[in-house]
Amino acid sequence: MTTLDWFVIAGYFLVMVAIGLWAKSRVHNVADFFTARGMIPWWLSGISHHMSGYSAVMFVAFAAVAYNYGLAMYVWWALTIGIGVGIGAFVFAARWNRLRSKHGVASPLEYLAKRYNVPTQQALAYSGALLKVVDIAAKWVAIAVLLRGFAGVPIVWGILLTGAVTLVYITLGGLWADVLTDFGQFVIQAVAGIAMFFAFLGHLGGFSTLWTMWDELPRGHGDPFAGPYTLTFFLALLFIKTFEYNGGMWNLAQRYMAAPSGSAAKRSALLSSGLWLVWPLVLFLPMFAAPLIVPGLANPEQAYVELAKTLLPSGLIGLVLAGFFSHTMAMVSSDANVISSVITRDIAPVLVRAMRTLSERAELTFARVTTFVFVVISMVIAISTEGQGVVLKIVVDLVAATMGPISIPLMLGLLPWFRRSGPTAAIVSWAAGLGVWVVVKWILDETSQTMVVGVPLVTSLVLYVAIGLLRPERTPDRDAMVDSLDSDPAGDTTPVTTSS
Repeated sequence: MTTLDWFVIAGYFLVMVAIGLWAKSRVHNVADFFTARGMIPWWLSGISHHMSGYSAVMFVAFAAVAYNYGLAMYVWWALTIGIGVGIGAFVFAARWNRLRSKHGVASPLEYLAKRYNVPTQQALAYSGALLKVVDIAAKWVAIAVLLRGFAGVPIVWGILLTGAVTLVYITLGGLWADVLTDFGQFVIQAVAGIAMFFAFLGHLGGFSTLWTMWDELPRGHGDPFAGPYTLTFFLALLFIKTFEYNGGMWNLAQRYMAAPSGSAAKRSALLSSGLWLVWPLVLFLPMFAAPLIVPGLANPEQAYVELAKTLLPSGLIGLVLAGFFSHTMAMVSSDANVISSVITRDIAPVLVRAMRTLSERAELTFARVTTFVFVVISMVIAISTEGQGVVLKIVVDLVAATMGPISIPLMLGLLPWFRRSGPTAAIVSWAAGLGVWVVVKWILDETSQTMVVGVPLVTSLVLYVAIGLLRPERTPDRDAMVDSLDSDPAGDTTPVTTSS
């Protein structure tokens, strides 16, 4: 890296801090801090939703998969998300938004106390928050690995550098800072991604490379399903990504909640879906071609780093690295904000009675402290790993452990089709899903990713529906809450409904 590259990175960090300071002026209470009081334009909400699904893990572990298997990487990752978010646009997006506009909900888990009961809410809150810390720690290590690959910066200093900047802007600006940095990430990624795209085309002979390179790549690199990434794995991922990216990942539910209305939330989801279907192809085509440009890599996780070093001039390498920073910092800040909302709105008031009567200013201070502590803990865990274990397995395992069992009662509880399922169905499906994951992963030592990803989710789904049918727990209050999510508040003329 040259001096120009470092100037680009330093400039990016300064812009992030400036965004945090600007956003601070728009935050007056926890509603502003966690949901921006529904004032995020639909297009910005959609871009933020899309960008919050990226992190540096994509350019480390996922780049290795693209290097080894080619097109299958796009099919099982981006295509499943794009289709899943498109489904969620018509089923979940508007209903999340109406929780805020009709019930004053500021945390994705806040409504669970009314929909089920407090023990259910607490079980989902604790399990998700604890495991999310480990997930974020893996992402800190991923960006530090990339920084070490580009510039030789030690892992510890890479984590401290990115973590410190993230702490400043997310603690000050809340969701506003998070969404605006997502937009900045989108711009940086667009410039860097397009530069890499045209550089790889120029290196291999022009636009004809898009259809000729597949014959030169190792056999199977142009196949939609390859290696362990089978059609069954694709279907399992499509199932889980539909839940994960429509609210199972709590921070993405916030994007829908922060839109002005349910109809706006639907538009934001459709925008995000379209971006997922198109943009990852631009990003990953150079990675698919990497075996032709940087052949014989001993460590495929360095594929994107080596591509950038080979293809890009000074300045653009710094921009690519700034893009890596922005991916991880945006996802971490997004998760930190939503975890803080869960602790502030769901966990702390149950544990400490005094939390229920805090003033607006005191509650906002507590939210900022919680955000700060969450980020610091994740950084400490990341540093303790010494850069080891940043592989696709970490992300897939954590998703399998948490997204299915937690997202089933969380998201199906929004829908009128599952109004018969109450607290018993929610708790049993959650506990059984986590238990099955432990058995499949650690007792049976299952190596099939399809089994590890799909079985816990299917277990939770079957039990949630079956118990609801066999032991219904409908009450007028629960029915009223579910029914209230069918349309926007009076004044919105284009409601998006999900009828029973």
